[in-house]
Amino acid sequence: MRDESTEISAALTETVPAGHKGAIRRENERRIREAAERVFSEHGFRGASMGMIAEEAGVPKPNVYYYFGSKEDLYRLVIESICDTWLEAAATFDDMSDPADAFRGYVGAKMDLARMRPEGSRLWAIEMARGAPFIQDYLCHTVKPWLDAREARIAKWVADGTLPPVPARALIYMIWAMTQYYADYDAQIRAMNDGAPLTPAQFDAARENVIALVLRALKLA
Repeated sequence: MRDESTEISAALTETVPAGHKGAIRRENERRIREAAERVFSEHGFRGASMGMIAEEAGVPKPNVYYYFGSKEDLYRLVIESICDTWLEAAATFDDMSDPADAFRGYVGAKMDLARMRPEGSRLWAIEMARGAPFIQDYLCHTVKPWLDAREARIAKWVADGTLPPVPARALIYMIWAMTQYYADYDAQIRAMNDGAPLTPAQFDAARENVIALVLRALKLA
């Protein structure tokens, strides 16, 4: 006897032209991932349910299981995806020979992500505060090698004389803290801003200020 998710999949296969099935699947997956990011960031792993995610995404609950398997699988995918975008933001370290351009691009991209995906950043912070029980392997096998490579790149700039001596790991940690603050501590920022969120102009100014502070600290301004 077929389960409900299999029946939904079969119904889609029967009623949707073959050329459109892939597009429908991608759209449903996108909606579910974005909904999961919001629901998990608000309720945490234990407080969230697949039903809540389905309701937020506007899809039948069996579809969430059909596309993503279990709640744990979906949680891992969502939480790792936000860090993947942060790691990709550091492509400037590899693409640019000038450290000023590299840091300007990286810090700016991290600030943009704090603006575009605040729920994901807060979800990451929640997972870290709990001791990262779901993603220890991801931290060890993905984030740690990324950090080692960035440290090596910074060391090369120091050796070349294009960057003053700097504790590379402390620098990266500082950038993480400064940029992710604008997502993780949004409530505090609102309170300091007379109860209102930052306007686009205020956020643009904050972005440029953070970039300038980093460059000044590195004597690259």
